[in-house]
Amino acid sequence: MGRTLAEKIIARAAGRSSVEPGEIVTCKVDLAMVHDSSGPRRHKAMLNQLGAKPWDVSRIVVVTDHYVPAFDADSAAILDLTRKWVRDEGVANFYDMQGICHVILPERGHLRPGIFAVGGDSHSPMAGAWGCFMFGIGATEMCGVLVTGDIWLKVPPTHQVRWAGRLGEGLAAKDIMLTLCREMGLGTVRYGVVEYVGPAIAALSMPERMVLTNMSAELGAQTGLIAPDQTTVEALAAAGVIVSDALSWQSDADAAFAKVWDFDASRLEPQVAAPHSPENAAPVGDYPGVKIDQCYIGACTGAKLDDLRMAASILRGRTVARGTRLLVAPASQRILAAAAADGTLAALTAAGAILMPSGCGACAGYGAGVLAEGEVCLSSTARNFKGRMGHPGSSVYLGSPYTVAASAVTGRITDPRPQLAEKVAA
Repeated sequence: MGRTLAEKIIARAAGRSSVEPGEIVTCKVDLAMVHDSSGPRRHKAMLNQLGAKPWDVSRIVVVTDHYVPAFDADSAAILDLTRKWVRDEGVANFYDMQGICHVILPERGHLRPGIFAVGGDSHSPMAGAWGCFMFGIGATEMCGVLVTGDIWLKVPPTHQVRWAGRLGEGLAAKDIMLTLCREMGLGTVRYGVVEYVGPAIAALSMPERMVLTNMSAELGAQTGLIAPDQTTVEALAAAGVIVSDALSWQSDADAAFAKVWDFDASRLEPQVAAPHSPENAAPVGDYPGVKIDQCYIGACTGAKLDDLRMAASILRGRTVARGTRLLVAPASQRILAAAAADGTLAALTAAGAILMPSGCGACAGYGAGVLAEGEVCLSSTARNFKGRMGHPGSSVYLGSPYTVAASAVTGRITDPRPQLAEKVAA
């Protein structure tokens, strides 16, 4: 019997020729990532109590992205503690206010197909778009990893999700993912792996693939994976990473999957998830007349360069509706620079978008951009749980950057396709 991609990566990390779902194995960690919220503020005291030091600082990446820029004395203290710990321990891979951790990892060349990694954040599966097995862990587990470089794992089953066809105009990976949240359910693949395959997946850019693996966490999966292809190899090279065996990391043709799911991207409509769960997804036309106070294009899933360009394709020559605010928080400083260089940023701000700092920000309910009681937001982020973006009495809908931008123009939840069609006709 063949092996899945997940089983191959776990077997290598465990020093085994093969592993089976359900087995408990101990794996060597290739990379450990923490951010300002999950990192030194939580594990420093534990390490001090143990009298322990990090096992290998070259394999640790630290990113400040949740509390940046500091918005009160407490957040400033957390950032100060993080910076001092990094300095004292000699962690060279430190990215201070440079962007969101999940975007920083591939952007700065830390990801390679076949590696086994852990992150102090639930959306760490985003690295799976690059053929990496990466999953989120808590502070106590991370402390163990930082001391030993090892972690135990129950080998998860893999669900294969196949997408035929190709996305139409005005649709994005977020529409695929919201469909999966509705059709598969948020707990169906709990502690399993979701591997995405098919022509529609192969046609996606790397930033779009990252949306799928990131939001595998919403399905309850331990991680999501997309096997490397030429698109992956080219993106790695652009980040300065050359991997000779990148294309060898594939599931075998006769690998056993827990379940195979089939979908057709060509039949997909833009999707919107209603409060308070990504599972509450439906075609955008099911939300006629829903008025929006705030539109938010941000977070690791929703403010990459591709996302900003999607929004700009709608907003060029248009203006944000009176009574609606559009906030844009680019996912990294490099993305901000690229958007400024190619005119994307100018298109967004000319339409009335308000530029926010790179970081997690309002997505996680930190700092500027949070919602008041009774306010309604349409967001390109991954989650819309009650109270996540501010007051528990606020309401957050989720959509693609196309849908968020189109809705900012009308002030109501809006199908982006007619606005794109108008652009083509013009």
